[in-house]
Amino acid sequence: MKTVGLTGGIACGKSTVAQVLREDLHVTVIDADQVARDITALGSVGLAWITEAFGSDVLTSDGVLDRKKLGSLVMQRPERRKQLEAITHPLIREEISSRLNALEAAGAAVAVVEAALMVETGSAQLYDHLIVVSASRAAQLARLKSRNGFDGEEAERWVDSQMPMAEKEAAATVVIHNEGSLLALRTATLAAWGQLDF
Repeated sequence: MKTVGLTGGIACGKSTVAQVLREDLHVTVIDADQVARDITALGSVGLAWITEAFGSDVLTSDGVLDRKKLGSLVMQRPERRKQLEAITHPLIREEISSRLNALEAAGAAVAVVEAALMVETGSAQLYDHLIVVSASRAAQLARLKSRNGFDGEEAERWVDSQMPMAEKEAAATVVIHNEGSLLALRTATLAAWGQLDF
């Protein structure tokens, strides 16, 4: 089975590309964000370890992980972010590997793994190909303001907290530039998929 990594910068359109792959090409896409939710679900070992490291303040009254509160905490303190990643990244990788093995056993010819920090964590090297969805800084900022309701300063802080797009693009098998409409992005996605060697 061939594996394809899918990544990109914040507000670049990675999730939309994943949707096109699922709906138009019927490719199985494993979403690392969903895996992260699964491995920190109520009763999970991931949630137990996070609670031990960060305290019960990061839980809701129902005992569920308050992702927004935890995100805000690690955004302000890089050492806490590293601590969180040391807990979650191995669990996420293990679960993704397990799901890929199950797909291969079921006879799938290709599978995609979608993750934001694929180049940063080095996990991009685990896949046969890497698609990077990119956009100009101006496009990223505009989307964060309209989509997330961020003010200019907050939008810039989020973009600046990420690896520069040029570095992600350098690791790619193929780059999808997303500056225009949804239709243009869909067309670019289908064209990029056609460039991959299976």
